[in-house]
Amino acid sequence: MATSARSTPSDLHKATIVELRAAMDAGRLTSAELTRHFLQRIEAYDRGGPHLNAVLEVNPEALEIAEALDRERASTGPRGSLHGIPVLLKDNICTADRLHTSAGSLAFKDVVALRDAFLVTRLREAGAVILGKANMTEWANFMTTGMPAGYSSRGGQVANPYGTGLSPGGSSSGSAVAVAAGLCTVAVGTETSGSILSPAHHNSVVGIKPTLGLVSRAGIAPIAASQDTAGPLARTVADAATLLGALAGVDPRDRVTREGRAHAHGDYTAFLDPRALEGARVGVPRAGFFERLSAAEVLVIEAALHALRDLGATVIDPADIPTARAVADFRSDVTLYEFKRDLNRYLAELGAASPIRSLRDLIRFNEARPREMLRFGQTLLLAAQSTSGLRAPTYVVSRAEDIRLSRTEGIDPVMERERLDTLVFPGWTGAAIGAKAGYPSVIVPAGYTAEGAPVGLTFLGRAWSEPALIRLAYAFERATLHRHPPASIA
Repeated sequence: MATSARSTPSDLHKATIVELRAAMDAGRLTSAELTRHFLQRIEAYDRGGPHLNAVLEVNPEALEIAEALDRERASTGPRGSLHGIPVLLKDNICTADRLHTSAGSLAFKDVVALRDAFLVTRLREAGAVILGKANMTEWANFMTTGMPAGYSSRGGQVANPYGTGLSPGGSSSGSAVAVAAGLCTVAVGTETSGSILSPAHHNSVVGIKPTLGLVSRAGIAPIAASQDTAGPLARTVADAATLLGALAGVDPRDRVTREGRAHAHGDYTAFLDPRALEGARVGVPRAGFFERLSAAEVLVIEAALHALRDLGATVIDPADIPTARAVADFRSDVTLYEFKRDLNRYLAELGAASPIRSLRDLIRFNEARPREMLRFGQTLLLAAQSTSGLRAPTYVVSRAEDIRLSRTEGIDPVMERERLDTLVFPGWTGAAIGAKAGYPSVIVPAGYTAEGAPVGLTFLGRAWSEPALIRLAYAFERATLHRHPPASIA
């Protein structure tokens, strides 16, 4: 770390939150120096160099905020676990400052929210520096079919720092790429089905998709209330756990968070245990999930399973989920129906801050600018607009089937029968079944293919099992130390 407050080392972007806090507490580093370091790296690697295109805009007040937090630390001490730590936010998360919130759409490029999302309030209370907004797949990949992961009309295409031919994953592409490339300490993504787990897998970072209701969605451009959540992206499980503690909390504006009142923890780092896999029961659901892997990915995942056994876990293999293929085959209309309702509510809350007041308005805006807005079409927006409300039999049946196939006849019986602490999935293949169930997942780097493509391992559990999943993921991470930074980024 730095030897004085005047010397800023070149590797601050590799430091953990614990290391950065210790340096700031000791007076060897300031938040302003750390923030300036990241702003310089964004300019060097995101705007220039490999042109990652992960950051849509930086906060023009970031340095000012950091300097104020430095003065506060000197006078009264740190206000919370993230005091002075720069954080990037996915561009669908509202901030009432000089940043815009567009969900990647040019239709919202000038929109400045009237109030912070609840999770942003939590971050500010913890002392975080809101560094800027990260690029993303437009409308969190709920605009059309066939849109490339990481593409938005406002921000263009996000690039994977591990290789130009690799997908950056979606839809929290910019958040994951920024973390992987050291453009921030940690970032916040959002997920409806795979949008944290996928980019974490593709960019060799840690992602936590929380239990539905642990983190408020108020002030976040939605897809579907029955599945939406926000969560951390970080380079280590410990950093992700720190960020999760800052994000979690009961919000009067999001009723589902009431369920988390008895389950939320302010400090998830208390659950870090390098020996947690000793005696743990780990299930491997092969049917319906391993078939999606390439031969190169299979080698990485089989090595990861071997490591779990070596670390003392009892690995039940296979521990197949009986409904796995039915979940994949069932055409659920839940997200289409909920998107129309939830987006219209979100736009109403934006009020005069937004020229677009409804899903219909958005569709018409896009139709009037086909070259800019309809490069890949808007089939999902049109399909959502045609829905008839949540009392429609199609919606009611789809929602009931989602719960039956994912929870009651899916994950729950296999975990109960085999007395499992977790199910482990290759990459992000278990995202859909976990999302429909509303259950949490933690993904960690599991290695790389011979060609250098990152591969992740996902730990999934039942509702409110974040402490157990963090324990297990941390033990795997600490024992294997698979992650390395992209070779193209210094």
